[in-house]
Amino acid sequence: MALFANLLSKIFGHQTAATSAKSPDAGTPAAAPAAGAAPASSPVDVTAILDDLASKNPEKLDWRKSIVDLMKLVGMDSGLAARKELAKDLNYTGDTGDSAAMNVWLHKAVITKIAENGGKVPKELLA
Repeated sequence: MALFANLLSKIFGHQTAATSAKSPDAGTPAAAPAAGAAPASSPVDVTAILDDLASKNPEKLDWRKSIVDLMKLVGMDSGLAARKELAKDLNYTGDTGDSAAMNVWLHKAVITKIAENGGKVPKELLA
């Protein structure tokens, strides 16, 4: 899960800036969990982090609906080869030649995995 771990660390690595901007009494931020580590003791507000990044990005990136936009937002390669590698990391069993179906699956899988690793994500994205 090297590519997913990289994605997770990029999101959780922005926790300090988003947390301090949103709540002045945030205290000491938790470090990003290592791949395979137990979830953080207090959830990381992924929505605040990604919305903050999106507000500073000159492109209109819709991380809530697009895996490509989510990857771009955190500064990752979002090309087809990278998405295929991420799909392999997350054990995608569908046809990687059908990029539309793979992208929908990837977005849902990534959001679910972020939540499993201590990220607080909107409930509607987990449905």
